[in-house]
Amino acid sequence: MNPIIQIAGVRDLAEARMLARAGATHVGIPLRLDVHAQDVSEAEAAAIVRGLGNEAAVVCITYAVEPRELAELVDFLGVAGMQLHGPVSPGQTAELRRLRPGLFLIKSLVVAPGREAALFRDVAAFAPHVDAFLTDTFDPTSSASGATGKTHDWSVSRELVLASPRPVILAGGLTPENVGRAVRAVRPAGVDAHTGLEDALGRKVEALARRFVEQARAAWAAVRSEGPVSGGVASFRGTG
Repeated sequence: MNPIIQIAGVRDLAEARMLARAGATHVGIPLRLDVHAQDVSEAEAAAIVRGLGNEAAVVCITYAVEPRELAELVDFLGVAGMQLHGPVSPGQTAELRRLRPGLFLIKSLVVAPGREAALFRDVAAFAPHVDAFLTDTFDPTSSASGATGKTHDWSVSRELVLASPRPVILAGGLTPENVGRAVRAVRPAGVDAHTGLEDALGRKVEALARRFVEQARAAWAAVRSEGPVSGGVASFRGTG
């Protein structure tokens, strides 16, 4: 099993290709958001997907929840993966699975103080309908639940890894400096970075991306001899 290394928030095809060269297995494109502004239009995102081809898999990250809307967005973009980051219900997720049975579905689990019990209930409710979970950080100052640049309590993510029948990807404030510690502490099936790899203008920095990938892979290699990292990740690569 090869861990997922997702880098989210690409702004154009050149940046997506650079991240693929740096070792990212997946690139994330946030669309239809509730707090953050989009980095690209949906037409630009579709062009990135077409241009990137099989260099890396593309995941649409969205706060939209209506199944038919989501299915149509998948078709328009040409992506094979979608990360459900909004207040989608298990029933809506099941309907999206029915509409697009081959779609690789990731359900975000937003970690915030006092929400731990709800996260474990979500794991049980969504596990039959998704392929993986992703833990991210809630920022009470901005009400953002992703791209906050902030970490959360990794012990919560570790417990979710242990409890989940699906693989868990760790996100939230990850950088080249802390991703190794994060992998060793949580033992996730993948990691996701966004703002921690950007310069002051919000562009991804190749040197940071390469170091992030190197540190993550080194940490997985260090813990692999101690036992399984997480549940097996379903095969997901390419654009459909």
